[in-house]
Amino acid sequence: MNPRQTNLKDIRPEIYSTTINNNMSDDERFQNQVLRPVIKLQNDLLIAVFKNYIVKHKSVFYDLTIDKRIDYIENAIHKDMKFRNSMKGMVIGLFTVEEYTLYIQNSSALNKRMMNLVKERLLSQIQLFERPELLAAV
Repeated sequence: MNPRQTNLKDIRPEIYSTTINNNMSDDERFQNQVLRPVIKLQNDLLIAVFKNYIVKHKSVFYDLTIDKRIDYIENAIHKDMKFRNSMKGMVIGLFTVEEYTLYIQNSSALNKRMMNLVKERLLSQIQLFERPELLAAV
């Protein structure tokens, strides 16, 4: 293994709740072995990037109900291609060359899995997306 590959794999968090077995598809295996750890590693950056996205879009997010905030996050991830591609780049940039070779063989399906994981990660931490002055008061 080259140093980059070793370093990338060493910094990824372990996800103990993920199972790997012979019955799973190649895409599911890639999701569990590569996508989940990379997205977990990038969590703080993904949160910061989404907070910036809110501000860049005139902070309308803060005035929405919780249901509308969920829709807002889903639309940002699935419909804003510039934002979506930026998020994908943050994940793909931490692939090894070998992983990237596997990824490009079925990038369309893996992109869907990747963006769903990112969306779920943002939604599970939606409480972090409050007005900055409200968070400072706590």
